[in-house]
Amino acid sequence: MRPAAAGLQSGVRNMPLSEVYAVASKDIVFESFDGEAVVLDLSNGKYFGFSDSGSKVWQALSSGVGTEALIRSAAGAAMVSADALEAFIARLVELGLLAPSGATPLPSSDDLPAALAAASEPLNVSVHDDLADLITVDPIHEVEEPLGWPAVKQVS
Repeated sequence: MRPAAAGLQSGVRNMPLSEVYAVASKDIVFESFDGEAVVLDLSNGKYFGFSDSGSKVWQALSSGVGTEALIRSAAGAAMVSADALEAFIARLVELGLLAPSGATPLPSSDDLPAALAAASEPLNVSVHDDLADLITVDPIHEVEEPLGWPAVKQVS
């Protein structure tokens, strides 16, 4: 187990400690099912699943917890190092799910350190686009009238 101070000094070279992130756009919607976060990007139809540790981090970041509080919460977690956290946040930004926010950082919840310590999987986000065609279709204008949705009009 590494000390909290070491985690704050290493692995955050590119991520300001006071950084706060927010959901990148109104097209990003998410829900938690039994502690597992599922995120949907309505603009492109992709949906995203997270590992158990990833779900906890997503929930914290999307609710305004600052990176400094998150790193401190993860100090004793085997599956969440500061380097892994930095890479995970960079990936969420790259995917267009999160964007830096000018908001004041919120503290982490009291149960976040224990939840991260109990995580059995490393930080991970998986991208799925198998339903993208159905999610992005306009059910009012892009369907065959007699067949209804999800029968998408074929462009001739």
